Amino acid sequence: MTDTVLLVVHQKKSVPGHIGSLFSERGYLFDRRCPCEGDPLPEEPEAYAAIVFFGGPMSANDCSMPGIKAELEFIPKILKAKIPFFGLCLGGQMLARVLGAQVAPHKDGHIESGYTRIYPTELGKDWFSNSNIFYQWHKEGFEMPRTANLLATGDIFPNQAFVYGENAIATQFHPEITREMIDRWTMHGAHRLNRTGAQPRQAHVKGWEIFNESIEMWSRSILDRFGLHGSKTLADVAD
Repeated sequence: MTDTVLLVVHQKKSVPGHIGSLFSERGYLFDRRCPCEGDPLPEEPEAYAAIVFFGGPMSANDCSMPGIKAELEFIPKILKAKIPFFGLCLGGQMLARVLGAQVAPHKDGHIESGYTRIYPTELGKDWFSNSNIFYQWHKEGFEMPRTANLLATGDIFPNQAFVYGENAIATQFHPEITREMIDRWTMHGAHRLNRTGAQPRQAHVKGWEIFNESIEMWSRSILDRFGLHGSKTLADVAD
């Protein structure tokens, strides 16, 4: 059993946030790649315990970008190998595209920025027993792939999470968010806070203080659901 997780990010300074911390505390090692900065993706996904595609400012429709094109071509290999796959925001939109669904901006120009409530479907109730409020930072959304199962809906962007098969989950929201990431995003992306659907910066910070603990519990439950229990602790890794 491999103990390495492939982290696919989209900017040079991108970090895996809370998701990375949870994998680390379970003893997993990281292979971090940024195809949009020229990093090659591995030939095959079988060398990894799990694969996470994170968010980014690009669009899942940016097939003219070599990095995005390479990621879209790599996802079918992950699905075929049945490696646990997490698609977060852009990563989830890319999974939706690979499965034949459209990714597009909101028809009225709305975005989601800040903490919002999601609504679990009947299937999703068991998946979202720990939290139904998550951090959002996106201007596009995904339609539902016909071969996937909807787990949660939302007020502005109707499709918030889906599962494909037994090993792949896509979320429109960002469970990996940390306070440091909120500070960085709301500073460098301050122009987004003026758009329809965006919450003021102080609401982002207050939301993190209120909801972070339950979101972390949710993230742990998803790793458990996919059998990613790890075999080591941080102390073991340090030794």
